[in-house]
Amino acid sequence: VQLQASGGGLVQAGGSLGLSCAASGPTLSNYATGWFRQAPGKERDLVAAISRVGTRTFYGASVKGRFTISRDNAKNTVYLQMNSLKPEDTAVYYCAANRAVTGQLITTRHLYENWGQGTLVTVSS
Repeated sequence: VQLQASGGGLVQAGGSLGLSCAASGPTLSNYATGWFRQAPGKERDLVAAISRVGTRTFYGASVKGRFTISRDNAKNTVYLQMNSLKPEDTAVYYCAANRAVTGQLITTRHLYENWGQGTLVTVSS
């Protein structure tokens, strides 16, 4: 599956931004997906993950309550809605996908084989 992330940009602290990850190739409904982010000089960390049909989700501690991951398998797209953004949310955001069984969440970076190109989110103070 090929992934393309979009929706990044510049936003003020406290604002909102929505990211999309469009998949082409095999149907995304066979894949668990996740959003990761990488700030300059830091590791690529998991932001949120969602199971194949969206019944299960996981959020990193720093974004819980502010970000929402969702998916529309009919559109082969996964979303990340980011609210109450903070300057420390500034990073390149990547979507990732890997084949999974129903209900499976993948929260480990190295278990994802398919990655999008990244989209930059900058939050100004």
